[in-house]
Parts: sequence; structure tokens; C-alpha cells
Amino acid sequence: MTTPTQKLSDAGVSIWLDDLSRERLTSGGLQRLIDEKNVVGVTTNPTIFAAALAGHDAYEAQVQELAAAGTDVDEAVLTITTDDVREACDLFAPIAEATQGVDGRVSIEVDPRLAQDAEATAAMAQRLSRTIGRDNALIKIPATEAGLPSITATIAEGISVNVTLIFSLERYRAVINAYLLGLEQALENGKDLTGIHSVASFFVSRVDAEIDKRLDALGTEEAKALKGQAGLANARLAYQVFEDSLATERWKHLAAAGANAQRPLWASTGVKDPNLPDTLYVTGLVAPHTVNTMPEKTLEATFDHAEVTGDTITGTYQESTELLDRIAGVGISYQEVVDKLEAEGLTKFEDSWAELLETVRAALDNAR
Repeated sequence: MTTPTQKLSDAGVSIWLDDLSRERLTSGGLQRLIDEKNVVGVTTNPTIFAAALAGHDAYEAQVQELAAAGTDVDEAVLTITTDDVREACDLFAPIAEATQGVDGRVSIEVDPRLAQDAEATAAMAQRLSRTIGRDNALIKIPATEAGLPSITATIAEGISVNVTLIFSLERYRAVINAYLLGLEQALENGKDLTGIHSVASFFVSRVDAEIDKRLDALGTEEAKALKGQAGLANARLAYQVFEDSLATERWKHLAAAGANAQRPLWASTGVKDPNLPDTLYVTGLVAPHTVNTMPEKTLEATFDHAEVTGDTITGTYQESTELLDRIAGVGISYQEVVDKLEAEGLTKFEDSWAELLETVRAALDNAR
């Protein structure tokens, strides 16, 4: 029997796990997901690291060493998290080699407190890349307006980037432009474009959560009939933007010079509404050259019972546009929703970073 995760892989979807901890690495649990459930990459964020450090004693010996050396909390966080990412990069190295760097990727995010400072973000991205020292690392940069120049600057230095926290089609187009501009600068600087990779993380379930809340508040039958559909429609239209970008002369020139396409990555794919199918944001977003980064619960549900029927994106663009138009027609502002989600996303990352710092600070204090 071909498993649902194998069917996803066969359909051109790369499965990345949205989680990492030292326990996963040392126990062999992550290797089992690679071997059995077609996992070919990992994404992390401050929330994931905060949970990992709070929930496992696998970090105890390293924390004691850092405390004995008088390491401050920011440096301790950098050391701990980059050590995990480096080890994960080594675990995925055979996949990276087999796919010429397309998969086998491990993402780590810049300090989210820098999200509105392009220069500081670019500097942090370079530091993370140097510290990890692995070609298959991806540096995550939030797609704020201030983040766009730092994406370009980081790509221009030959560093591969995972652009995160994308909610709107307009911002996604700006992200693609930032990537292409970075490639153009890298080419001018004589860099080998074949080694530069990028994904654009387009968030899905949070769009439904916010729009459905507003549809419920309206309370009409027309509004209720629109629930649970906006996230897929928005992401499918993002794939159309991706396809359109590959048809431009600008892209063709870069591709001829060896550039890699910036693949769409579906993020926030855990279903938040229990009334929706638990694999909705997996089976509804199948298309070639995409990544789906899944929390373990979603990965397990997908492996267990997802019905993968091939491409579920191509050919849906008109109905997706009409769906978003109907939502606008009942009085819900798309721009207001995506602006709110970006602001909330940054706040969540900052809160998690603060929690991570506090967790490590307390551990260091206890070890001294």
C-alpha cells in the first residue's frame, strides 16, 4: 500500500515537519519520520524552541556549561538553538545532496524583535548562517515591509532564506520581487546562483480562523455558508501568483543563469476549527513545487487517513477569486484581515521569544 505521505511526495509536495527539539534528534524520532513518513525538512520558530526548552531535560548539561562560562541569555539562546539546527542539518544532509539542495532543509528564524529593522535583520541572518555553518540551513525572515530589503540583502550574500509570515497576495508579490532582486544582485556580484534557495511561507489556517470569526459575527446564512474556505482560496491564488512569476522574462533570465525558483510553502496547516477535516490544509493544497510544513499532529493525521487525489490547486483560480469576492461582498475587508494577522503573528513570535529568553535565563540562574 502506498501511504498518503508517499502520494503527497509523488504529487510534488515536500513534507517538512514544523517542529524540532534535541529529544527528537537524540532519540531517533526525527530519523523515523524521515524513514517512514516522507519528511524531508524541518521548520522552527521561537514558539517551537520555547516549548522544546521548557519540556525536555536534554538541554540540562549544555545549560550548565553555558552557566559556568558566564554566558548571557541572548548568547545562550543563540548557542542552544543553532546547535540543534546544525545537528538537524547534518541529519538531513543526504536528502539535501540527493535533491541538489531543494529539500533536506532546516529553518531557523532571526530574532523577531528585529522585524522592523532591515539592517539588523540582515546582519542577524548572516550571523545565524555563519554560526550554523551548513549549506542546507534556511534563515527565516518575516515578510514585513521592513523585512523585504533584508530578504534581498540576505539572498544577495548567497544565503538561502525562508520568508515567513505571509498572509496577503500583494505582500507575496513583493516577496517574490525581493527574492528576484536579491538573485540579480548576487549574479552581479559573481555568486553561483545554483546554491541559493528560498521558500515563501504562506499562512493558511489563521486566515480561516480570523475570517470565520467575522462571518460568525455577521450571523447570516450567506455568511455562514462561506466559512472554512478562505484559507484554501487565498493559498490557491498564491500558487497562481507563483506560476505567473515563472512565466516572466525576468525569471527566465535568472533561471538561465542557474537560479532556483522560490517555492511556495504552506504554513499554519494545523486545522483550528474542529468542525473542519483535520487534513484540509494538506489535501486541499496539493500541487508540484510546493512545501507543506506540518505540526506532528497534522502529519500523523495525513499519514493515517488523508485522501490524496493529485493536484487540487491548478484550475481553481476563478472559483477562489469568486469566493474571496463573496466574502468582501458581505462586508469583510481582506486588507484589514491580513494586516491584523501579520501584526498578531509578529506579536506571537515576540511573546514566544520573550518566553524562550525567560526559560533560558531561569535555567542559567538555577545552574549557577
